Amino acid sequence: MLLSTTFDIPGRKVKENLGIVEGSVVRARHIGRDIVAALKNLIGGEIASYTELLEQSRKDALDRMIKQAENLNADAIIGVRFHTSSLMQGASEILVYGTAVKLS
Repeated sequence: MLLSTTFDIPGRKVKENLGIVEGSVVRARHIGRDIVAALKNLIGGEIASYTELLEQSRKDALDRMIKQAENLNADAIIGVRFHTSSLMQGASEILVYGTAVKLS
């Protein structure tokens, strides 16, 4: 599946718009990560456990969006965007969306 943050794929033409596809994941932190994060906050530096949590969440959301596009027999997803929101203290949503298209 081709993915693009722009609204075209170089060298290809969009022949059919199949509609919006999206994938989302809601994840919550857990106490073990919060303890490590609190210590890192005191001494500074990257909080690797949160970075890993966000990376996995983005991957899962992308996989869900791609699956939707595959179900539509899309060749590509254009205009891909990510959005993050906090749902409650300690829980966030990662949303990715774009337009599934057929290419010529």
